[in-house]
Amino acid sequence: MKISFFGAAHEVTGSCYLVETEQVRFLVDCGMFQGGPEAEDKNRQFPRFDPEHIDFVLLTHAHIDHSGLLPRLTNLGFRGPVYCTPATADLLGVMLPDSGHIQEKEAEWQNYAKRKNRGRATREIAPLYTVIQAQNCLKHLRTVDYASESKPHPQVRVLFRDAGHILGSAILEVWVTEEGARTKKLVFSGDLGMPMRPLMNDPTPIESADYLLVESTYGNRLHKGLQETIDELATAVNDTLHHKKGNVIIPAFAVGRTQEILYLLTKLMHEGRIPKNTEIIVDSPMATAATQITLKYRELLDAESQALLRWERSQDGPAHIRFTETVEDSIALNHIRHGAIIISASGMCNAGRVKQHLKFNLPRAECTVIIAGFQAQGTLGRKLVDRAKSVRIYQESIPVRAKIYTLGGLSAHADQAALLAWLQHFKTPPQQTFVVHGEEETALGFGALIQKNLGWSVAVPTAGTVVDC
Repeated sequence: MKISFFGAAHEVTGSCYLVETEQVRFLVDCGMFQGGPEAEDKNRQFPRFDPEHIDFVLLTHAHIDHSGLLPRLTNLGFRGPVYCTPATADLLGVMLPDSGHIQEKEAEWQNYAKRKNRGRATREIAPLYTVIQAQNCLKHLRTVDYASESKPHPQVRVLFRDAGHILGSAILEVWVTEEGARTKKLVFSGDLGMPMRPLMNDPTPIESADYLLVESTYGNRLHKGLQETIDELATAVNDTLHHKKGNVIIPAFAVGRTQEILYLLTKLMHEGRIPKNTEIIVDSPMATAATQITLKYRELLDAESQALLRWERSQDGPAHIRFTETVEDSIALNHIRHGAIIISASGMCNAGRVKQHLKFNLPRAECTVIIAGFQAQGTLGRKLVDRAKSVRIYQESIPVRAKIYTLGGLSAHADQAALLAWLQHFKTPPQQTFVVHGEEETALGFGALIQKNLGWSVAVPTAGTVVDC
């Protein structure tokens, strides 16, 4: 058996791993690279294998850095099934066509800019994939419930376990049987959630694996405590809306992060820490749809979240959360000068409606931008976190005068302590542990920490690494 690492190796995005024996070839995840021109080149070069020879795909969750190249895979010849949880399938029904729309619009903008700058016809840039190709990809989805064994191939059986990261996210336990050899168990952590965080249950403990692939997004740091984060959120909202008389802009992943922020703002209203009449606007069609899907699967949420949902739906709940519907509704938000919390995608600020809100609010010292999630190298969000004095949005230089808050405690990823705690549930060390889904220095450091603290055999593969198991 071989495992090939095609993404999220010495970096955070582009998760994609190929497992192959003489009898079967399958992928775990098929994610898009994110973070500037280099990432775009990698997406264009994908895949570095023949899609027609892949038997099936196992998908850990719906985030685009894990699922976003599925339409490209199917458009280039993949014909097999894609296995995921029911909630993930519902989210992909929104996210992949939206991603296709973004690809089309980005290509359209690049072609317009080329024609404008060069003043003559140039070779058109094609979108990475289209909305129609994304919709066609959805026909390949096959759903599997948590803890329900699936057999996608005679030599492979799979269990999906709750990863506690976002709705429908899964840890994969995969048993692969080769002719003439013993069955080997692979475990793919996917993205692990932070224990005791809003909405999601804690990640499921796993006790054994022959080969383990574990994420390391925050393997080099500890998150702020949740209560400290909630306090900081309350301070930022009250200071901006009621003292400085500005707006609060929150770039947020449409799936997971938006719902967490709505939960926390509702909780603050429930506790009287921010006024119930605070205007909260969710400006993202995908986030609206993802929130509806979250409510559909409310039985997957933790007990506290379900209780808060009941309060929110009662007569005492907040009446000032609204979801925009049209482009015109979104554009109208640019005229709001103060008093609004605008939650908008994308979470790394590289695409979507949030770029427009940043363009109008970043130059204003009375406004605040709250960064509430991981920002990959090269993204607009990362530049804000790194305290850039100005940024480029739609080919314009925009001064950064707004206050930038970074709420590390809202991360949907386990921090270093939580990752180590999850690993300590293994009753015996895996034969080999591969540290993935972390920027180079972070992944290498976390790998060394596992070796030091647990005494395990650890490797930190680079992109293109092929390992015999």
